Amino acid sequence: MNKTIFSFLLLIAASSVALAQQSAPAAQQPIVLRADQMQVQAHSAANRPDRAPVYPGGEQALGLFFLENIKYPDAARVNQVSGSVLVTATVNADGSVSNPVVAKSLSPECDAEALRVVPLLKGWQPAMRRGRPLPVLIQLPVPFGAAGNMKVEQDRPQPKKKR
Repeated sequence: MNKTIFSFLLLIAASSVALAQQSAPAAQQPIVLRADQMQVQAHSAANRPDRAPVYPGGEQALGLFFLENIKYPDAARVNQVSGSVLVTATVNADGSVSNPVVAKSLSPECDAEALRVVPLLKGWQPAMRRGRPLPVLIQLPVPFGAAGNMKVEQDRPQPKKKR
């Protein structure tokens, strides 16, 4: 009986291998792109801006905004929660921020605070596409605890110029 089962399984395995070899595609030739063979994309890249949105003052001003406006939740402070909440939001064509959503959570309290603060970011230079403002989705890390500590270097010695 065991020989019969073994023979049957061996027959199935052999037929599977033969079937796989028959259905395997032949070696394909590489595709060569030529100017006369290219086609225009069916959908334009209308969602890709020529220029990304910019917060006035850049990243440093954005960090200062968070330092001034975030209220570190008491529950997070007691539990020594530290890190960043990753928030996705839309920078609209008028430079306002809307539709914030937590993409990466830190704690429920920190998430709620991040969702409160992100819409307060006003005055963005919107993304541009062919000279027109365009709403785009951005990701912002909102820092809490030790992640929010920011050191501003002042009176940093400048390297000597070589002659």
